[in-house]
Amino acid sequence: MQIEGSVALVTGANGGIGQYYVEALQAAGVARIYAGVRNLKSIADITVPDRVIFIPLDITNEESVATAAKNYGDVNLLINNAGIGLLKGFISAPDLSSARAEMEVNYFGTLTICRAFAPVLKANGGGAMINMLSILGKVNLPMNASYSASKAAALLLTQGLRAELAAQGTLVVGVMPATVDTGMSKDFPPPKVAPEVVVQDALQAVIDEVEDVYPGEQAKEIAAYLLKDPKALEKMMAKMLPVVS
Repeated sequence: MQIEGSVALVTGANGGIGQYYVEALQAAGVARIYAGVRNLKSIADITVPDRVIFIPLDITNEESVATAAKNYGDVNLLINNAGIGLLKGFISAPDLSSARAEMEVNYFGTLTICRAFAPVLKANGGGAMINMLSILGKVNLPMNASYSASKAAALLLTQGLRAELAAQGTLVVGVMPATVDTGMSKDFPPPKVAPEVVVQDALQAVIDEVEDVYPGEQAKEIAAYLLKDPKALEKMMAKMLPVVS
């Protein structure tokens, strides 16, 4: 699939990695970008080219997602970027609200929009999905434990989507960086991969038809460690415990 001339929809487009996707897609020559945001007021002062169209989209709201799929039926590149991470452990968290919120957005929200847009992609020749995952979907970081679990669910979702959508010719790309240099990771130590690198690697994967991408050296090292000695890596990560207030 070629990025140039495609019609893309980016969820969570007004912050974090999302804004870099919008910029990179413009540079790559897409025909149109639907930039999904939960609240259009949040982008009231942003000026963008005509081919960038901000749309109201809450992936945790089935009606909002269904409306988007109905109104934007020319999409052939779906970028599932919306996500949250709340830095909570399993036992140390005061309640289950953070874990539920992370699962609602990172797993159920992604599943909801994939279900809605799978027929749209099929009608437009198959196209591609990019799912923003995390290397923490493969090994738990206790200080961000429930986020890791939600990304593990999203990783298995991505694998299942590949199986179900292969017949319609839809490429499903899973992007698994480690620490990305955005506001969400401001409390994390370096090294951090630049969001521009994450986005460029993801878009190149669509062009090259690569299913799994590990942007940045940190993610590549962790992925290699998982193959070499997963238990040792688990023990190493176990030292990074959540902060108990």
